[in-house]
Amino acid sequence: MTAPSDDAHRTIHHVFRAESARVVASLARIVRDVGLAEELAQDALVAALEDWPTAGIPQNPGAWLMTAAKNRALNALKRDKMLARKHAELGRDPDALGRAPDDLAARIEAALDDDIGDERLALIFTACHPVLPTEARVALTLRLVAGLTTDEIARAFLVPEPTVAQRIVRAKKTLAEKRVPFEVPRGEALGPRLASVLEVVYLVFNEGYAATSGDDLLRPALSDEALRLARLLAALASAEPEAHALVALLELTASRAAARTDDAGEPVLLLDQDRTRWDHAQIARGLASLVRADELHRPSQAGAPPAARDLPGPYALQAAIAACHARAATADATDWARIADLYAALLERVPSPVVALNHALAVSMAHGPARGLELLDALDAEPSLARYHLLPSARADMLDRLGRPADAAAAFERAASLTENARQRARLTARAARCRASS
Repeated sequence: MTAPSDDAHRTIHHVFRAESARVVASLARIVRDVGLAEELAQDALVAALEDWPTAGIPQNPGAWLMTAAKNRALNALKRDKMLARKHAELGRDPDALGRAPDDLAARIEAALDDDIGDERLALIFTACHPVLPTEARVALTLRLVAGLTTDEIARAFLVPEPTVAQRIVRAKKTLAEKRVPFEVPRGEALGPRLASVLEVVYLVFNEGYAATSGDDLLRPALSDEALRLARLLAALASAEPEAHALVALLELTASRAAARTDDAGEPVLLLDQDRTRWDHAQIARGLASLVRADELHRPSQAGAPPAARDLPGPYALQAAIAACHARAATADATDWARIADLYAALLERVPSPVVALNHALAVSMAHGPARGLELLDALDAEPSLARYHLLPSARADMLDRLGRPADAAAAFERAASLTENARQRARLTARAARCRASS
């Protein structure tokens, strides 16, 4: 039988995950340090773990945590003020008293009672600041914004927990040393910073939806967390088309999750999926977000040449590709010519060997595998694809469709040797065996 304290602890952690971003964001606006803000929020969590199992779960747990965090922020600032006064008295810092406001309690109350939308958005932008390496941005965002523990992040990305903890510590130290402001960038600074935020959310989703290593093809908790972050970002940055486009892309992609594996957990290719298992409510949400993104991309004046921000961004183009799949009732009804054109536009917008590979795949479906192989041949010398399993996998599929099973088998075997995901390796090995048997 589960002890009451165990139920309380589960409730506390659930509430903290839901409320932590709000608490940390509000505290960070006051103390101007995300590391300190997280420590104060963690102190509030410890207080809840001590109080709730005996006193009972409060009627409004989120408000309780916020009040506890507020009190700890107040105490911290009072300590700083007292230290500043001592320094001033000793002549060490004569300006310290002028920097220590007397209305600390009122200032904290006002800050924590305000609408925290901008503060939460500022937290996301701070955690995803380009001054941090990508892996640190991902870890810090999942920690501060999503409320995941270091253990959960480590298990999701299959890295040691101390590695994740070290990344987070270094990230917070870097933000403090670089004096990164806790704010939402404005004007011309917003575009590049938003791109960094969207990249982090996209990376988190992709790792959950198509795990790069390990035994599982899917890690739903991670992709669900990314989708939640994308929706939050679109709500807080409602005028930014690419924020809505990312939501559209993730909704449309996630709508296929139930059909991506069979009853045995084996992967099912897109063209072979049972489309009745797709989440059509999620598809509708994704298409609606894409419409909103398209509206925001349109030039403001009819007949005027479009500005750079009015051109479809990379997430809008990828969402449009996903929409082509979502609108096709059957695999044969897929508008591959439209998808090939969209990939060509994406390749022009964001030149990348991976985009070029996907463009070749779409061309092979729209105009035949021979044309697709010609495009793949141009990618053979690309260093970044040398150990990318999807390149030989794509080649194998085209060779198989051209009636060259022996060559296809060799390519499938090469792809299987490169992937670090156990289920993908098994699928590719099985396809190689079928090609060998028919050659």
